[in-house]
Amino acid sequence: MTTSGIRDSGLGRRASRAALRTIVAVAAGCAIAHGVAAAAQTPDAEALYKANCASCHDQPQGRTPSREALKDRTPEAVLIAMTSGSMALQAINLSAVDRRALAVHLTGKPFSGPEGTPNAGLCQAKPGPIGSLGGKSSWNGWGVDATNSRYQPKPGLTAADVPNLKLKWAFGFPGGTQAYGNPSIVAGRVFVGSDSGTLYALDADTGCTYWAFKAEGGIRSAPTVARVGGKDAVFVGDLKANVYALDVVSGQPIWKKKMDEHKFARVTGAPTLANGRLYVPVSSIEEAPAAQPTYECCTFRGSVVALDAATGSQIWKSYTITETPQQVGKNAQGTALYAPAGAAVWSAPTIDERKGVLYIGTGNSYTGPAVKTSDSVIAMDLKTGKIVWWNQATSADAFLVGCRPGGTNENCPKDLGPDFDFGNAPILRTLGGGKRVLVIGQKSGTVWGLDPDNEGKTIWKFQAGKGGALGGVEWGSAADDQAAYVPVSDVLAAPGDAGGLFALKLGTGEPLWHTPAPKLECNTGRGCTGAQSAPASVIPGVVFSGSVDGHLRAYSTKDGSIVWDFNTVRDYETVNKVPAKGGSIDGAGPAIADGIVVTNSGYSLWRGIAGNVLLAFSAK
Repeated sequence: MTTSGIRDSGLGRRASRAALRTIVAVAAGCAIAHGVAAAAQTPDAEALYKANCASCHDQPQGRTPSREALKDRTPEAVLIAMTSGSMALQAINLSAVDRRALAVHLTGKPFSGPEGTPNAGLCQAKPGPIGSLGGKSSWNGWGVDATNSRYQPKPGLTAADVPNLKLKWAFGFPGGTQAYGNPSIVAGRVFVGSDSGTLYALDADTGCTYWAFKAEGGIRSAPTVARVGGKDAVFVGDLKANVYALDVVSGQPIWKKKMDEHKFARVTGAPTLANGRLYVPVSSIEEAPAAQPTYECCTFRGSVVALDAATGSQIWKSYTITETPQQVGKNAQGTALYAPAGAAVWSAPTIDERKGVLYIGTGNSYTGPAVKTSDSVIAMDLKTGKIVWWNQATSADAFLVGCRPGGTNENCPKDLGPDFDFGNAPILRTLGGGKRVLVIGQKSGTVWGLDPDNEGKTIWKFQAGKGGALGGVEWGSAADDQAAYVPVSDVLAAPGDAGGLFALKLGTGEPLWHTPAPKLECNTGRGCTGAQSAPASVIPGVVFSGSVDGHLRAYSTKDGSIVWDFNTVRDYETVNKVPAKGGSIDGAGPAIADGIVVTNSGYSLWRGIAGNVLLAFSAK
């Protein structure tokens, strides 16, 4: 459904995974018991909690959130997790009434009702066509362009303007507490998705709402805008593995296609457009429920799907694991076990027109032994999807959430890996003399410089962070013509040592400068860490990097000195009159174009601070 005026309906990472770490994704080891019957009319929610959830959430370990932390969520987010998210398997025998009762009870909040275009903050004028506004600079999709540099050469503001940035407007996401969709700025409009599944088209100057579209699942991927088939369209994926093409002016759907039928498949990375084709990455959260002995582990394989952008018709689909999963045995409960599986694609594909290929980074294997294409950078032929080459960074990384070394769970890999995914999109840059380099960071904390013209051979590598399942380089770096700018997110390190930003010389990986995370303003509590998990964004002279403690900072590209710092953790008066507050900046980075800097604030996964606001800054 869509709204051109006020109509709308319905509801709508991290380890890389913003999606993987959705509230209860981290609690995958906590099985909701089967056979709990719903009360005839009013379920006893506390009894349901004690019977099914208390053993994990009252004494949380690892990524499992405490019961207190669940209060940061909305009932909509909890219900989505139990119905179509990472806890769907565990909640399969709970009635719909029980699930809703649990969601309300655990969050302490009522359901907010249909979400969509808010009653306040609607634009008075209709949006113009893209062509009439095409002279404005844009931030289109994940990385500004198909090379995923996250470098905006024409930002509409200068480095000298950055210290004078002020809040221009704030938009509150209704009914959601996870602000994790990377915004795009195109033709005077801001396009951004919400965790509850609504894509908004906002006026970039005022923040007023042109339209809202309701997807089937949460939207974490950055929207991509282009003219195809004679229409201006915005493309976006959701956490139910759907991709949508919508009319830019009205928000009306042009087409919708399912990328993968696996029940835990999802689209987290932005689709990348090139020459009339849309290249869609497919990931999953199967590694969360897969550790349950009743789950037939594992059958998901990461993939890239090429679509005709005008019609949505599939041109090819290429899996990151070429072998089809086969049954390899049964566990002690008689549950069938399958392999191989994994190697999800969490981030946007990068296009190399010269070589006629795209590049992706992959995640860990779900089954052992680890497949050869997990934790790898892969090149695929643009025309056919055929794998041209791959370079594996970590060779023994079979991992499931909830597994422990030395455990007896037969679903778990015998040799448990370190969970060193590539959550980054590869960055393709050209050096002096026509030489080129692919730069990509890994959760191991290693930054890699690969040769795209020599089958991805390693040119250099640099150890930027300590690394770990929740550490290293998470969602993305940025690169101008001189350097790569790499934020570090060692969440499990001491809070004051968890972040930092590096500038690395593109040709050699040599560090040009390093700025540690500034001294924390907090003393304890959720989000009190300097970890810089969000992707960086760069303009001439300045690089922007957000942090889990809620700060958005601007650094000089010359020496790493901090030239601007804004603490987003506070309450906001929003243009759409939705109560909103800022929190952790994670999963998504700032979009910069036409003189404004736009960022989400509020991401409570990974021990972060909840929030639900989109912020726009301007020096004018």
